[in-house]
Amino acid sequence: MKKIVQFQHISLDGFVAGPNGEMNWIHVDEEIFDYVGASIKSSDTAIYGRVTYEMMEGYWPTAADKPNASKHDIEHARWYKNVNKVVLSRSMQGREMPHTKIISDDISRQIMQLKEGEGPDMIIFGSPSATHSLMHEGLIDKFWFFVNPVLLGEGIPAFKNIEQLTQLQLTNSKTFSSGVVCLHYSKL
Repeated sequence: MKKIVQFQHISLDGFVAGPNGEMNWIHVDEEIFDYVGASIKSSDTAIYGRVTYEMMEGYWPTAADKPNASKHDIEHARWYKNVNKVVLSRSMQGREMPHTKIISDDISRQIMQLKEGEGPDMIIFGSPSATHSLMHEGLIDKFWFFVNPVLLGEGIPAFKNIEQLTQLQLTNSKTFSSGVVCLHYSKL
């Protein structure tokens, strides 16, 4: 059975974005890009909410074509082009795009069908609303939190509508030179 792994930047006080969706506090550098790139390259499915998907679509399809494209831009653009995408969105219902499946209703059943398939883990990047929906249904199996050394005070919370105790086990951690710490948790 496939697992769903959530990759999420988070502040020390538990927010994934500022009150208006600000993400300018997130620290990402080549060290973090290399770590994430090595971790996701075997994955063949990425799950997004509509907002994150539209942000990704606005950048990654042409990122490698830019004259100043970084190593990360080239590698991630190649991965993004080939990965199957699943978008949780009611407003995109009925749209068809290559390598993209839109799930607008009965999310739990449809995601469970995807999880029942063979193959590598599926990844969800950011996408707070989609993540909250999947967490509410107990569908996320592993969490990779990139804890940034910053306190926001307010914003979009990492956890919302958790109705039952969810016990996690720390399986790995990595400290980056920037002070960001990646904590890997698996659901028990």
